[in-house]
Amino acid sequence: MANPERSRFLHRAIVVAFYALAMAYLEAAVVVYLQRALAITPLSLFPLRNQNSLGGLGTIEIGRELATLVMLATVGWLAGRKGIERLAWVAVAFGIWDLGYYAWLWVFIGWPTGLGTYDLLFLFPVPWVAPVWAPMVVSLALVFFGLLVARRSETIHVRLKQMGRLIGGGLVVIVSFTVDAKAILNGGIPSAFAWPLFVGGMGIALWGGLGLSRSR
Repeated sequence: MANPERSRFLHRAIVVAFYALAMAYLEAAVVVYLQRALAITPLSLFPLRNQNSLGGLGTIEIGRELATLVMLATVGWLAGRKGIERLAWVAVAFGIWDLGYYAWLWVFIGWPTGLGTYDLLFLFPVPWVAPVWAPMVVSLALVFFGLLVARRSETIHVRLKQMGRLIGGGLVVIVSFTVDAKAILNGGIPSAFAWPLFVGGMGIALWGGLGLSRSR
């Protein structure tokens, strides 16, 4: 006899994955359209020519980024039944969306040309910049731990120290993406990635994720 809880988990995982992949396609298509319309090529993304590099549409672009995050959070909220499960599905949706975004861009325009290619990840509240391997590592971790926690959400007991490690590590990772923000805003190009900071933040976050997924 089929396990109803396992069937429910697989059903939600498939639905969330399809949604995230569809959003990734849409996001990649929009980026391609904007580049063609504004005559911006991926190779000329840096130096960032302030907000005018988007044809004066910088504020709208930031709004688009925030709207994307709201949409991903919404599907995670709908997929879960309580706080920790909902948060787990948000992580899964975000991770699949991000990985799918780069995959679709590569299919459409052959970019990124390599894992070391620098990308402008977000504009809010300051530019986030990193080689594409870094957000991909984050997304793989989000998908893995998100699925693990979603599968075991009924038996997981959330502890403050675990959430503190997850949040603290995540913030350190974000800092590693934004250390060059001032230089980027002033028309500079990305310098050497702060990978020790990134690795440290990921280590702390993974410590928290492991503790959370094993807690009862």
